[in-house]
Amino acid sequence: MRRFRYVHAGAAAAALVLVLTGCGRAEEGGTAPLPDVEGAWSVESLTTGGRTLHAPEAARVDIGRDEATGNYGCNGFTARLVHDGVSALTVTPGATTAMACEDIDFETAFAKLFTGRLTIDRGPDRLTLKSADGSTIAMTPRPPAADAPLIVTEWTVDSTVNGDTAASLPAEAAGKARFTIADGTVSGTLGCNRFSAKATVDGSTVTFGPLTSTRMACEGPTGDVERALTDLFGSGPLTWKTKERTLTLLAPDGNGLTATGASAVE
Repeated sequence: MRRFRYVHAGAAAAALVLVLTGCGRAEEGGTAPLPDVEGAWSVESLTTGGRTLHAPEAARVDIGRDEATGNYGCNGFTARLVHDGVSALTVTPGATTAMACEDIDFETAFAKLFTGRLTIDRGPDRLTLKSADGSTIAMTPRPPAADAPLIVTEWTVDSTVNGDTAASLPAEAAGKARFTIADGTVSGTLGCNRFSAKATVDGSTVTFGPLTSTRMACEGPTGDVERALTDLFGSGPLTWKTKERTLTLLAPDGNGLTATGASAVE
């Protein structure tokens, strides 16, 4: 934590060593190391406008060298970062999902705070980001979860993607579109009709063959989602990536989906 203060001569050398060793290294004498700013963090609470808002369990931030990803508690987000040593960082919000969420008060406050220049206060087991008006985001280290495998995971579609914009599925269709890739095939439901197709995984791409599906008439938002997924799955090689339990599938034109991993298929 790069703070400057007057110290007695006998302590100056130790203080200088602490500053020069940087983040994540222990002081002499066995004192606990300060954590690196870059890493995975669970959001504990916000303080803003004289209030303390306690975070939902899903609220998190993964801080990288020039990018952050995370979850406001329900909606996911990305942001560009510029680090000012270990004392501050500047956040430029990027893409975010647009799902309807219960704790919208916390989501709105978190999104408002995690932008602009934020000063950094590090403790042995805590990271606090502070805005110019004194509002804070308190976070604790979070062990990164293993990425769910593309294969043999049941994926539930939760949003459609168009370029940098992700939109949650309509309430009538939420949770109904699910699929699993296993043994060279993809199968599941498009939200109304069940389907299956050949699936070929080649590195970071997956290609689905022609879909075979049941023929129920699907109307309204559920039917709209089904047609969108049918078009996506039939559009050729899709680029895939997983982060923890989130899958992103994208076509070359930027259209795609995000899905949440549920359970592995036995």
